[in-house]
Amino acid sequence: AARWCSHFISVCDAMTRQYVQAGIAPVEKFTTIYSGMDVDRFLQPAVPRHEIRKRLNLQEDDIVFGKVGRLFNLKGHNYLIESAAAVAAAIPQARFLLVGDGSLRQTYQNRIQQLGLTDRFVFTGLVPPEQVPEFIHAMDIVVHTSDWEGLPRVVPQGLLAGKPVVAFDIDGTPEVCIEGVTGCLVPHRNTSLLASAMIRLGRDSELRTALGNRGRELFTQQFRHEYMTARIREVYQMILNR
Repeated sequence: AARWCSHFISVCDAMTRQYVQAGIAPVEKFTTIYSGMDVDRFLQPAVPRHEIRKRLNLQEDDIVFGKVGRLFNLKGHNYLIESAAAVAAAIPQARFLLVGDGSLRQTYQNRIQQLGLTDRFVFTGLVPPEQVPEFIHAMDIVVHTSDWEGLPRVVPQGLLAGKPVVAFDIDGTPEVCIEGVTGCLVPHRNTSLLASAMIRLGRDSELRTALGNRGRELFTQQFRHEYMTARIREVYQMILNR
């Protein structure tokens, strides 16, 4: 199919590199355009942070590490769960908020019980997409530990909500979760370093604020759906003008 295409649009530079390495097309035939979204919902949630926390039985002084995604293998909740004991030991007020549902919920709950951390975790169950911004705002730190993604949408969503991100250094994630600028990058599947990064941010409120604010500054415009569609039109026009 690539032979019939004049140009390609990728959701991140990492995907472009993978396609080029696979011999699909030379790099000059690719343009990266990030997937747009309704940014304003993340800048200003419909329901205040304190109301969501109250609903979830989370205290205002809790340090909430949150993850958004279906509860199945690809999303890597197991890495967060295995890191949680060290984080909880270092930060007494640490809580872990898992937004989403899936086939592995009971498996994860059983493992959490084995670790003696049941009272530290909150499972929301299935959440309508339009309510996800409200739950992200209830977090202090967004954790993303998927085994594979192009550019995971929850990473820019967390930054748009003013939250720093801790994530695995894979695929397109480093383009948005920039080490020391908007968050912390961790080697893939390294739960020890994952815990260390979470503890570092959990203990430093000023750093959390600085990273989250910088993320908003860098990516608010780039992830607006209006910006995405304008860039796509530019690419189409470029091809038509040849």
